Amino acid sequence: MYKTRSLPNTRIDVADALRGIAVAGIILYHSVEHFNIFTQETILHALPSDQTVADVLTWLLSGKMYGIFAMLFGLSFFIMNDNQQQKGKCFSGRFAWRMCLLFLFGVINVAFYDGDILMLYACYGLLLIPISYLPSKAVWCIIGLLAIQPVELYCLLTGTTIDNSTMWELYGKINSMHEHGTFWENALTNLRYGFEVNFRFNVFSGRLTQLLCLFILGMQLGRERLFYNEGRHLNIWHAIFCVSAALVIGLSFVDFGELDMWLKPIYNLIILLMIVSAVVSAWYAFEGVRRVLHHLCIFGRMSLTNYLLQSVIGCAIFCGYGLACYYKLGITYAVMVGVAMVIVQYLFARFWFASHQRGPLEGLWRKLTWIGGSPL
Repeated sequence: MYKTRSLPNTRIDVADALRGIAVAGIILYHSVEHFNIFTQETILHALPSDQTVADVLTWLLSGKMYGIFAMLFGLSFFIMNDNQQQKGKCFSGRFAWRMCLLFLFGVINVAFYDGDILMLYACYGLLLIPISYLPSKAVWCIIGLLAIQPVELYCLLTGTTIDNSTMWELYGKINSMHEHGTFWENALTNLRYGFEVNFRFNVFSGRLTQLLCLFILGMQLGRERLFYNEGRHLNIWHAIFCVSAALVIGLSFVDFGELDMWLKPIYNLIILLMIVSAVVSAWYAFEGVRRVLHHLCIFGRMSLTNYLLQSVIGCAIFCGYGLACYYKLGITYAVMVGVAMVIVQYLFARFWFASHQRGPLEGLWRKLTWIGGSPL
């Protein structure tokens, strides 16, 4: 059974920077997808660069940003849990309540954006509670098992196929409402089908086990204190970057063919590790990098608020009940809109933190988490 090492868990600025990168990346990729509106209508303002922009951002962002978010979620769980253990308190019940609150935030979010991930994160988060009691060797074994995409590997070896027809039917209903429905029709449709379609998409894309893997990996990296510049930790990140970058370059020239269902999620995981290790290595190695990424720290400290805010703003811009930009803007212009959203939300974060310690939803989540108790 794991026991705390009673080491201080000071705030990890590089984790805030990674959170900021993840949320900004999510906003940009949601803009590529026109916030999950895949229309058959003619795009009014398209550019020759649209497909190239889509391909590059899909390679760099799709699945990786949500994965980084998941890893840091696991890290945050470890820090809160370890802090309570050092005080001789059990955090399990309080964290389960915290996940219930996150699920409710997800319900609010899915009313605007059908691709909400918070409800699934809340469900995955509950699994961290029993796993947190296991010794590190057992945790690493679980991480290794999940990292090899066991569901996809089983399907590949046995010839089993997963029926995804229901997922596409649900997407058709939701997409039609995004294009032509009122706000309330969109909200009701999203609330009715959003959780199911997201779960089915996680199975379809290989994220079902990978996100759980990253949740647990984040917790384990917290145990190992790898996000702190202690001992030889920076050398470990350098090694991870070199190996992952070499694998990414090598696999980029490989046609996965019939193995695509199994190897593509693993390839995405390697790209994610390359991004994370590059950021952590550069953060501790270069003062200039820290100064630049400090702006993303501000953005990342308000990650929950920014995630919900991008759903509200983005859907108002792209859905039919708003500005209906889903058929007006091609991908290049849509990404420009995404960049503008990031800038506006960053400026709001700077304004907010001038007089507040936490973001609006972060502060509310913390107060409700500790209702009837105290983190101190």
